[in-house]
Amino acid sequence: MKISNITLIILMASLGVNSGCHRTERQTELSIQDTIPVKLLALNSGSPDERIEATGVFTTDDETLLSFKNGGVISRISVKEGDPVKKGQLLASVLSSEVDAKAGQARLAVEKAKRDYDRAFKLFHDSVATLEQMQNAKTALDLAQQDLKSVNFNQQYSNIYSPVSGFVLAKLANHGQVVGPGTPILQVNGASNSKWNLKVGVADQQWSQIKIGDIAKISTDAVPNDTLNAVVAKKSEGIDPQSGTFSIFLELTEKPNYKLASGIFGKAIILTSGQKNSSWWKIPFSSILQGNGKEGYVFITEDGKTAKKQKVKIAKIENNDVLIDAGLENANSIIISGSPYLVNGSPIIVKK
Repeated sequence: MKISNITLIILMASLGVNSGCHRTERQTELSIQDTIPVKLLALNSGSPDERIEATGVFTTDDETLLSFKNGGVISRISVKEGDPVKKGQLLASVLSSEVDAKAGQARLAVEKAKRDYDRAFKLFHDSVATLEQMQNAKTALDLAQQDLKSVNFNQQYSNIYSPVSGFVLAKLANHGQVVGPGTPILQVNGASNSKWNLKVGVADQQWSQIKIGDIAKISTDAVPNDTLNAVVAKKSEGIDPQSGTFSIFLELTEKPNYKLASGIFGKAIILTSGQKNSSWWKIPFSSILQGNGKEGYVFITEDGKTAKKQKVKIAKIENNDVLIDAGLENANSIIISGSPYLVNGSPIIVKK
């Protein structure tokens, strides 16, 4: 059966109209999107204070470990832990027999060197000894005198005297014990006159946030109803090998009305406002999409009507919050509810 040309033209025209109608309807369906309700969180620009909690023990700024300059056998320790001491008080002694013997040898060496020099001096003036012989004798005398000074100096440090008026914190050796030079024997502090510090340990990232002069609040179980004001006075430049943390010293800004003791446990809240914190934004963990621990994506809005996908750099994750280091410089608010249903450019309506 043959189809006439007129019939074929009519059929093709009919198919073209139907295809065009379906294409138009499909494009219309794809262009229509539902408006998604979302909630926004305002982003605070500036340098908000960060709270760092840390614990430690009270100490003074003149806490000192005392030791003998020369090793030997301890002959006496006249104090024990907790005893009050006065500046200049004799605390411990080491047997000085060896040092005394060396001092005696040094004195005899000086006497001999002086006799040799006097003899060489007379012989030189009688033209029997040469100038070089007299000068060598004078050099030997000078060396013997310097040796005697060194021994006398070491002899003075066979005893330990208290450098401050305070208390004995620790007794680290006992009578009859053999100790080497510089071995700690006693630990003292000047609690009666010195300033109190709370020595706390923090992690490396917290150490970098804390600045000298940051304000801190300290509480202690010894006096639970009182809070002490303090400032960051000193930061350690190296890690403590025993605790594995960095030490921060919080100095009390006012003298407490009650008596403190070295070793009392304290809790501190340090308020930091360092330079690095000025570019951090804290947002809920649930608002991060496609995150890998270092980078992620969030949705922001610039006009309150359209969602915009934004790449951000993650600085730190804390429980249910995330600290953002970069990516939100030009954003005023972030979408925290409805993000899983959004794509870049989705229309939104803000719920109050």
